[in-house]
Amino acid sequence: MTHRTTTKRARFRFIGDIIAELKKVVWLSKREAAYLTFLVLLVTIAAGLALGAFDYGFTRLVDAFFLGG
Repeated sequence: MTHRTTTKRARFRFIGDIIAELKKVVWLSKREAAYLTFLVLLVTIAAGLALGAFDYGFTRLVDAFFLGG
């Protein structure tokens, strides 16, 4: 057996192992996926608004303190 044949078989075995493992995965239902997507978006928006408010507040504070504005 040549090195090339062994490498080719190893690739196919690897792909077969991947498919076997993916069959074992417990996938989310569409409802669960939609709920979790909504939750991630909600938390991301809330965190963005909070960070934006802190940034705005600190910018105003620094401007007032250092620039006397």
